[in-house]
Amino acid sequence: AMAGRLEPHLEALRRELRAPDPALLSVLLALLAVAITLLIWRFVQGRRSSRKAVLLLGLCDAGKTLLFARLLTGKYRDTQTSITDSSAVYRVSNDKSGIVTLIDLPGHESLRLQFLERFKAAARAIVFVVDSVAFQREVKDVAEFLYQVLVDSTVLKNAPALLIACNKQDVTMAKSAKLIQQQLEKELNTLRVTRSAAPTSLDSSATGGPAQLGKKGKDFDFSQLPMKVEFVECSARGSKGEEGDADFEGLEKWLAKIA
Repeated sequence: AMAGRLEPHLEALRRELRAPDPALLSVLLALLAVAITLLIWRFVQGRRSSRKAVLLLGLCDAGKTLLFARLLTGKYRDTQTSITDSSAVYRVSNDKSGIVTLIDLPGHESLRLQFLERFKAAARAIVFVVDSVAFQREVKDVAEFLYQVLVDSTVLKNAPALLIACNKQDVTMAKSAKLIQQQLEKELNTLRVTRSAAPTSLDSSATGGPAQLGKKGKDFDFSQLPMKVEFVECSARGSKGEEGDADFEGLEKWLAKIA
């Protein structure tokens, strides 16, 4: 008798399972979409948190090593052209949890790409240091190196934050960050048209050829890149010379933001 009384309810439940309520189905699909989004976000955040390195890149004599020393010690010291990498833990001011590993990479043409290859996968961010005084003379070389960084498949995939640090602003003849940005965009636009192959030392084989820089059919500008690009003016030497402090408040604020 009990089974007979329950049978109509069981049959109704079977019908509900065979033809679920559209509203209920929409809710379930929405919850599933949220769960998948959260899983993807946690995966991406996990990968990002495993990348703690900030790479200092740039041509020889751009001032990378002095910036590296000033950030770590605050003191001026004489430097020479680096032939290997230097790394140290950098703690953001007044923030116990804000820690990154600064890695100063050699800028010599024969070394810079092999060191980039070694450390690029660990990069949370890249500081590309430019000599603002010698920029007009070196603009083609600067753009060439920056182009090689930007078309690298690992850099494109991870999209680390990129800061163009326009160094040596204490010198009267230094070019402004705005002019440096305009000139770099112009040179990079020319390079992407004339380059027929990506550098063999970079990991571009997986892409089947060189990556497309920017948007096809449009003049290049930095806003077209997958990573956020910012420019700051700074001086590792400082306006008061060797006895004074460095002038790189913008760089320190940027490091605090990405740490």
